[in-house]
Amino acid sequence: MNEPAGVVPTVGDGASSGEPTAEAVEELIGEILEADEAVAGSGEVTDPIVERDAFLADLQRVSAEFSNFKKQTERRNSEVVSRARADLVQVLLPVLDACDMAVDQGSDGVEPIRAAISAALTPLGFEVIDPVGEAFDPNRHEAVIHEADSDGASEGLRVVEVMRRGYGWAGRVMRPAMVRVQGC
Repeated sequence: MNEPAGVVPTVGDGASSGEPTAEAVEELIGEILEADEAVAGSGEVTDPIVERDAFLADLQRVSAEFSNFKKQTERRNSEVVSRARADLVQVLLPVLDACDMAVDQGSDGVEPIRAAISAALTPLGFEVIDPVGEAFDPNRHEAVIHEADSDGASEGLRVVEVMRRGYGWAGRVMRPAMVRVQGC
């Protein structure tokens, strides 16, 4: 019997009675059972709750990975912006030094420019290291002249003069202050 799929042969000389033959019904039932076994054996039929739980676990994993990726990207972007700003400040250091030298030479018109540059950069993380009177810190200061204490009473080195200001950016020292220290 080579009938097209889904067509059941009928009893009689054609389509006159319209009832299927017993052989055709048994053959159709056998095909259905074989198809059910093939589908069950292939694992295509699954429990909807198990499938939902698997999709939920995948969604949670992908969401967590995306959240981590987003945080890493924001952190990298923040670092790039900070480095770019630090590079800009590094380029401005000679300008600030020139302003300091002009003020030391008696120029009156330069101090407002220097103050404006410093005021504009300070909220972004810029710091002027001007440590006169502070204890010497080798991480923030560069001692170029060392003098012994005249009375010998001091317990450590103190900064007595700043020869060149130091600058920091976002908590890091960009350039240490060049200082004269006094003490033992």
